[in-house]
Amino acid sequence: MPKAVWNDVVVAESDDTVLVEGNHYFPRSALRDDLIRESDTHTVCPWKGTASYYSLEHDGRTSADAVWYYPEPKPEAEQVRDRVAFWKDVRVVD
Repeated sequence: MPKAVWNDVVVAESDDTVLVEGNHYFPRSALRDDLIRESDTHTVCPWKGTASYYSLEHDGRTSADAVWYYPEPKPEAEQVRDRVAFWKDVRVVD
């Protein structure tokens, strides 16, 4: 089962991921709410839409904008709705 791991902490775990452009998108419900903080960062993907971000915080450590999601994906990217993906220092492992 794929897991998103940050500093030896499992941030998300699910056997229901969607692979898009080499990134596993986990169901939003699989993401641990106790580790995330809202971010003001937004970026734009030409075909998926505007991405929003969460930062991770745990045990005095922070990884800014390590989690992204598309609150209103474009129609061609509907498969990422209500899902999150990871980058920076978060590893996705099986």
